[in-house]
Amino acid sequence: MTDIPDRVPTPCPSCSPDLETVHEVLTTTEGGGTVTVRCSECGHVHKVQPERTREVTLDVVVSQEGESFTANVTVPEEETLEVGDEFILETDEVLSTVRVTSLELDRQRRTEEADADRIETVWSREVDNVAVNVTVHPQDGSRDDSRSITVHVPGDYEFEVGAVESFGDDEFEIDAVVVRDDASGYHRDRYEMEGDTVLAKDTNRVYAYDETSSAWSAW
Repeated sequence: MTDIPDRVPTPCPSCSPDLETVHEVLTTTEGGGTVTVRCSECGHVHKVQPERTREVTLDVVVSQEGESFTANVTVPEEETLEVGDEFILETDEVLSTVRVTSLELDRQRRTEEADADRIETVWSREVDNVAVNVTVHPQDGSRDDSRSITVHVPGDYEFEVGAVESFGDDEFEIDAVVVRDDASGYHRDRYEMEGDTVLAKDTNRVYAYDETSSAWSAW
């Protein structure tokens, strides 16, 4: 049962038996089964049986820092889920925001969009805090000595093309940012114009040039 609001639309047996009018909610029975309401048009007080929202419980697999765990989420059965949707997942162990990466139907079929009552498993990843891979090229542009590092940042951290970033002993200037397949709101899958920004939770990989003076020293 969903929470009953302060006002509900319902027919009034006194002044409007065929059309809904706004009613003020006065009291509810224990468990919310019956609601006593008062018509805002004529003041008539009567009882109504509110509509119940049917819900389904879905298994959710959450990817987090290379590992995964399983939880459950309850949603209205008529709700439509799709890849890219984000929702808050709350369990006894964790409270985090996750993003849908795939939806599994019966017989292990995968889809990008489906009604909740057709879904067996929601595959997702945590986006509150994320690990982003960065490929760092030496300042001379040589790709043979490129190296890969992983930085850990909040999901809403912005990577900006042209900006210089420092993480521990690593300092680099961002050259390009590749967008993840499950990200929405972007017009390209790769950004490389100075000033372009991509959120960390939407970033697949960052390409950069080293700014650490001694990083490529032969000594």
